[in-house]
Amino acid sequence: MDSMADLHGTKSTGRCNRIPLKIKVLCYISYAILGVFGLLRKFLLLIGVEKKYRLDVEPKREGFVPLYRGLEPFFKKYAYQRICDASAYLVVGLPGPKIEIRDRISDDHNQSFRILDSTAQYINMGSYNYLGFSENTGSRVEAVCDCISAYGSAVGTTRHEYGTLDIVHDLEKMMAKFLGVEDSIVFGMGFATNTMNIPVFGGEGCLLISDELNHASLILGCKLSESSKKIFKHNDTEDLERVLVESLADGQPETHEPWRKIIILIEAIYSMEGSIVNLPEIIRLKKKYKAYLYMDEAHSIGALGRSGRGVCDHFGIKTTEVDLLMGTFTKSFAAAGGYVAGNKKLIDYLRANSHSFPYASSMAAPIAQQIILVLKSLMEEGLETEGKKRLTELAKNSRYFRKRLEQMGFILYGHESSPIVPLILFYPGKIKEFAVLARKLGVAVVVVGPPITSKLESRVRFCISASHSKEMLDETLEVVDYIGDKLSLKYSQNSKLKKTDSIRKVFHFSH
Repeated sequence: MDSMADLHGTKSTGRCNRIPLKIKVLCYISYAILGVFGLLRKFLLLIGVEKKYRLDVEPKREGFVPLYRGLEPFFKKYAYQRICDASAYLVVGLPGPKIEIRDRISDDHNQSFRILDSTAQYINMGSYNYLGFSENTGSRVEAVCDCISAYGSAVGTTRHEYGTLDIVHDLEKMMAKFLGVEDSIVFGMGFATNTMNIPVFGGEGCLLISDELNHASLILGCKLSESSKKIFKHNDTEDLERVLVESLADGQPETHEPWRKIIILIEAIYSMEGSIVNLPEIIRLKKKYKAYLYMDEAHSIGALGRSGRGVCDHFGIKTTEVDLLMGTFTKSFAAAGGYVAGNKKLIDYLRANSHSFPYASSMAAPIAQQIILVLKSLMEEGLETEGKKRLTELAKNSRYFRKRLEQMGFILYGHESSPIVPLILFYPGKIKEFAVLARKLGVAVVVVGPPITSKLESRVRFCISASHSKEMLDETLEVVDYIGDKLSLKYSQNSKLKKTDSIRKVFHFSH
């Protein structure tokens, strides 16, 4: 496949159009076969030949509006649960580079479950623990424990009442300093940072322009807003400019008056794609058309750039070029919550008007302490500091893992600097099978299929961490190589690795 190089850049558009026709046809045939067998199973269930193997997706309740429409109940019951990994398990212990899992099984066709006593350990390739700070030993853990002794484990009130702790106030000042902006505000939940605050910035007479592959929290925030909404093709700056030009020319619906404000909403690294936003060009467009820019850095803050300051650091752009910087502490910081940063006037406006400030509980002190300690590690000067070493290790691991998969002949999405590495499976029948085989061979992965992805772009998504050792990555690569041959997943024509070659012999682990 000669289009693989295109999938690594910052511009990624029309990918489905670059999928070979043969794969497209076979994928649709696979879904057709899945539908036929689903209809057959439904018929056998209706006439009593087949037993009911799981609870109804939508139990009939008189007087209630249906939760699903059209073919959705059929798809969820007879297709989705078959093609995606529906195995149930419990994670026990630390979610670090290796993870301990207990399986949860059912003896009565999923009417009830029981937990197995035995615990198995797997290489964890599905967590957002990018810098490896998810730890339960060391000086940071001791400091967090001391913080629990001093403040307790929860606040129990909102920021507008008695929830603004001094340590939370210190965190906001430190986050602003880290990002190089005037001020920041933190919240107790990352998802709510988007959903509860986007409506504050946009209202009637405003326009929100969103990337088509933005995260659910951004989409929900747009839906909750009274603003008008438009979308542009993923990371396609030409399409974004088209939307901006048409919007400015047409004005508001019905009245055609000029928009009060236009806000462009993007992500720095897209969590399902691994693609990095084309930030320089988007900043050029927002200046040209007098728009505001809201950027979600959930997967880039602490994980991208020489100093871990995200996509602005990656491109060498001043953070003040972005009007609103949003991010979460749930990934690289191994904590919880989120933040919004920018100029002081905007942040003060958010403090006065955010729905999260008067209604949601404040961030707990131990969580704030964990974030502060990670920030201090990243802000230390010098090349040999702990923070810099972890950033270097993450970048090295990400490039190595992606390069090896490319050499094997897999089709990948995303940018080479991204710690998210999506491997495209295409066919619905291979989604669950990949996860099952990987688990049997000691690797825990996340597989994703429709409706989260398009029908042609089901995938396994690897998340790389600085805490992954060379041996862990090589073991995972050997497992993926084996599964790739077994399930015929090596669709690319760019494979440079012979099947008889050993992973450890072909590629030396170096910068």
